[in-house]
Amino acid sequence: MERYQIAVLVGSLRKESFNRKMARALQELAPPSLSLQIISIGELPLYNEDLDASAPEAWTSFRDQIKGMDGVLFVTPEYNRSVPAVLKNAIDVGSRPYGKSVWNGKPGAVVSVSPGAIGGFGANQHLRQSLVFINVPTMQHPEAYVGGASKLFDESGTLTNESTRDFMKKFMEAFAGWVTTILRK
Repeated sequence: MERYQIAVLVGSLRKESFNRKMARALQELAPPSLSLQIISIGELPLYNEDLDASAPEAWTSFRDQIKGMDGVLFVTPEYNRSVPAVLKNAIDVGSRPYGKSVWNGKPGAVVSVSPGAIGGFGANQHLRQSLVFINVPTMQHPEAYVGGASKLFDESGTLTNESTRDFMKKFMEAFAGWVTTILRK
């Protein structure tokens, strides 16, 4: 069985963020065909095209990490009905310089997690717009808008809500199928 390397980008920098907890849960729930690696994006300098000629080491390292991955999973909160700036910056850094995007053709999926009732719907949908442009074929179904996050994890950060665990396990199985479909084309 082929094992695909999947980059996980968490759109929250907070150490105890619900999105980071969900990313860890997804590592556990992923089927054996996927190996999920959380890649840090918090230290990336803001994208500035003037720096492309001699890119900061953090950009080069990040781009190299993403290049080595087979797919990408975005786990994000919603800030002001959109994605956090740190996640948008990571997308920008990886998509440049023009013509050398590290995202091109990598299968992707989006999970949005929020303590609110609508589960980060705005961020999830807004992120998908950027993913279309950078040519990340994004899994359409099932969609994952996870609300009520403050009630889903125990003190150690373990996802304890059984219905959410079951749904996310099915989501990861669908994502594994999506990755296989896209990469075998």
